[in-house]
Amino acid sequence: MPRGSVNDLLAFLAVARERSFTRAAAKAGVSQSALSHTIRQLETRLGVRLLTRTTRAVSLTEAGARLAEGIGPHFEEIEHQIESLSELRDKPAGTIRIVASDHAIAHVLWPKLRGFLPRYPDVKVELSLDNGLTDIVEERFDAGVRMGEHLAKDMISARIGPDFCLAVVGSPSYFAGRTRPARPRDLVNHACINFRLPSAGGFYAWEFEEDGREIRIRVEGQLAFSNTFNLLEAALDGFGLAYIPESIILPYVAEGRLQRVLQEFSPHWDGYYLYYPSRRQSSPAFVALVEALRHRG
Repeated sequence: MPRGSVNDLLAFLAVARERSFTRAAAKAGVSQSALSHTIRQLETRLGVRLLTRTTRAVSLTEAGARLAEGIGPHFEEIEHQIESLSELRDKPAGTIRIVASDHAIAHVLWPKLRGFLPRYPDVKVELSLDNGLTDIVEERFDAGVRMGEHLAKDMISARIGPDFCLAVVGSPSYFAGRTRPARPRDLVNHACINFRLPSAGGFYAWEFEEDGREIRIRVEGQLAFSNTFNLLEAALDGFGLAYIPESIILPYVAEGRLQRVLQEFSPHWDGYYLYYPSRRQSSPAFVALVEALRHRG
């Protein structure tokens, strides 16, 4: 295959992955017009239309989707084989991209990365915040972090954090003059701060254990966020009750700035796991990172 044909296919894959000529051109370091010209040449040579362009988005045609699915894995394998050459180096090196929730980044990943990064100066770590259930293969992340119950069966995983639970908390100003909830169902009579789940598109239903069974409570209130630490700030400011990971709220409870209720009904969940496709196992940098993050409690 001529060298130009390979470059054209790589240009097509870049647009197919980004769904944008602008982003693909920026990553490739070429002009948008040059990239568009390359794709038109490829379509002319193949005799089929690969992409549908609108003013707002780029999508794959049936032929484009078939081509991307057919050649994409082969180019990815070539990239990973080249990356694996770093095994010949004395020190692990390269960039590792991880997607995780705000809580996992702040309370599990970053505390361990503080010690890891100085030991491996040639390793770069990129942390992307997403409180949803990201497809790490489709989004081209090296790994993701999820609770044990949400792990996909076709992934390799390593436990990186202890079990944890959520805590219902409110500020002293919020509780002033109000009857505290004694059971989870009492939450329907309180202003609660909702948490939107990006992947599900709806609000998180607060989960509890009562009388030996699991229950979910749909709460109501004026505020909703998709960031855990915004929930904390709103609760501290007295805007309602929030359901937040226990490790976040403990210092504020100790200071008297937050008060906890319904503790006996909050279940404990399997902790965080780093998960990744098997093809990432060969990278020395990745192996070193997994070992640094592994939970040893």
